[in-house]
Amino acid sequence: MPNIVRMLLVSFLSLCLSTGANAQSAKPNIRVIAFAQDTMKNDFRVAQVNEVRDAVAKEPGLKFVYSDAQGQTSLLIHQIEQFITQKVDILVLGTNDEQAVVPVVNRAMKAGIPVIVLDRGIKGRDYSTFINSDNIQIGRIGAEFIAKQLNGQGQVLLFEGLQTADVTHLRSQGFMDVMLRHPGIKVIKRTGNYLRRDALIEMDKLLAQGIRVDAIFAESDSMLSGVRLALNKYKIDPHSLITVGCDYTSEAREAIRAGTQTGSVLFPLGGTKAVEIAKKLLVKAPVPEHVEIAVKLVTRDNVSQVKPIF
Repeated sequence: MPNIVRMLLVSFLSLCLSTGANAQSAKPNIRVIAFAQDTMKNDFRVAQVNEVRDAVAKEPGLKFVYSDAQGQTSLLIHQIEQFITQKVDILVLGTNDEQAVVPVVNRAMKAGIPVIVLDRGIKGRDYSTFINSDNIQIGRIGAEFIAKQLNGQGQVLLFEGLQTADVTHLRSQGFMDVMLRHPGIKVIKRTGNYLRRDALIEMDKLLAQGIRVDAIFAESDSMLSGVRLALNKYKIDPHSLITVGCDYTSEAREAIRAGTQTGSVLFPLGGTKAVEIAKKLLVKAPVPEHVEIAVKLVTRDNVSQVKPIF
């Protein structure tokens, strides 16, 4: 890597970490929880970081720092390496690639830094705790609801997330497992990388080709938001489609209330649970290798009773 590029990367990380980089040397009694996040361009990922930050702020003696890899795996690995060098006490990881980060996670563990893998899994078992929800179930919930609403007939668009993330493949697997039981339903796929902009672009391409669908399952509410923007451009009323997202954000709640989104599968952030596990790791208490957080479908029937994740 050219020296100028490396210098820019280090400078960027320093900005993200603010004054937290030397927290341990300045205040040896302060324990540092670092969050290496895939990207802060994704609403869900930003909310995860904020939830961890807010939970840490309630704990005396703990300090929070984070990094933003901007969706670049190489930068994510570099930032984790920096956290190892800084000797943070706990590393929380939100990855964009289940395989590429494995070697650097192994190095963190060998350096005595416990690693909490949050939401998106990684290959192998060399970490302290993995916190997630059942992503196969998420796909099944969306598929079963849509198949019922369509009475087993129609064309469905599956909007997939980031292709290097395990959650994408698991949600798609669960969705397709159910749809294969309904021969009257045809499924087409597009990739939106969990981003509003990418989903908007892909949906625009689809509609420009004259392709129409009866229902959409988007593996994030952000993507479904992008879909609605494209539908509006082509003067297609979102009320006319069955649309189900995932996460259950405040935006999704309002869309469900307005009838422009049919439902969303609640997918908790997991940040508070990550800090709960981190506190145990700091005192060498036993922690589970896997923590699963429950999911549920939210529709107009229960939208007023379920709190959005952000």
